[in-house]
Amino acid sequence: MAALTSRFDVAAVMRRELAPRKRWQNFYGYLFLTPWLVGFLGLFIGPGITSLYLSLTKYDVLSPPIFIGFDNYVKMFTDDPQFWPSIGRTIYYAGVGVPLGVLGSMFLAILLNNKIRALPAYRTLFFMPTLVPIVASVVLWKWLLNDDFGVVNQALRSLGMADPPGWFGDRRWAIPSLIAMGLWQGIGGTRMIIFLAGLQGIPEELYDAASIDGASSWAKLWNVTIPLLTPTIFFNMILGIIGGLQTFTAAFVATEGGPGFATWFFSLHLYKQAFDYWNMGYAAALAWFFAVIIVSLTMWQMRLSTRWVFYYGG
Repeated sequence: MAALTSRFDVAAVMRRELAPRKRWQNFYGYLFLTPWLVGFLGLFIGPGITSLYLSLTKYDVLSPPIFIGFDNYVKMFTDDPQFWPSIGRTIYYAGVGVPLGVLGSMFLAILLNNKIRALPAYRTLFFMPTLVPIVASVVLWKWLLNDDFGVVNQALRSLGMADPPGWFGDRRWAIPSLIAMGLWQGIGGTRMIIFLAGLQGIPEELYDAASIDGASSWAKLWNVTIPLLTPTIFFNMILGIIGGLQTFTAAFVATEGGPGFATWFFSLHLYKQAFDYWNMGYAAALAWFFAVIIVSLTMWQMRLSTRWVFYYGG
């Protein structure tokens, strides 16, 4: 009994001695965390709460906000002629561009994961378009797809097409033109690098086992590579859909929402309401609606991922 009491006394003394050191460690930890906390509170939480309040007001920056309750949200669903069409265009852009981009990046990464000569040079060439600023890319593609003197239309005319598409100037082809430009810039970019990292994390012994069983290259791709890449596919799909739904710069620079509202995406609609029409309260309501949609869609994708994403060794 005395020995047990002595042990408790020693433990209590050690805790008392270590307590000041632990407090100083906590103090320094929070001290180094302070810049991030200040930024998080001042640049994210603070503006977010403010925008939530402004979404319930009529506000034009020049005069004080007037509280109007949920009128902005009612207007959004019932009295905004571009609200639903802009959502449809955004879904069209993301629904076509994101799957094509993810699949293109994956198969490009598979090709560039093989042991071939000048492999670093090929990887660099495919990655270079993503280094081009988006505004410069738009200028380049507007020249390539120009109705009269664009290289693409000249090539199509030389092949016998009398009336080639109008591309950015044609309502039917404006969004496909933006999708093509996005694929050119994005397929060999960050998504490809992430897929390469995922490919290099697949154990080589699985391919060896498949070879012993007589699997062809296609069978290895379908039964080994793609299943073990599903976490990477899921990650890139999440980021791609979020980025696709938020598309703004390309449409703003290339067409400013035209022709005839053909590329008037939701983010562009929000921008126009805020900075062209000075409906800041209504723009804040649009932003909060959009944030809820993106978060809900992400959570839905995460729930679905349990059915098709395979985590090797998990």
